[in-house]
Amino acid sequence: MSSKNSNKLNIPEARAAMDKFKMEAANEVGVNLKEGYNGDLTSREAGSVGGQMVKKMIESYENSMK
Repeated sequence: MSSKNSNKLNIPEARAAMDKFKMEAANEVGVNLKEGYNGDLTSREAGSVGGQMVKKMIESYENSMK
């Protein structure tokens, strides 16, 4: 069984911006995220970072519609 990463960005140049965004979201929810491997995070911590990212994206979209 091969492992296949499906987390590909449509624009590869956006990787740095997405990494920065992820670090900012982690700081906001109090998760100690580090560069590289973060396999020691709990599911709750990882979910809170992803949830914060989605929340900020929705807020940004709503503000752009005003």
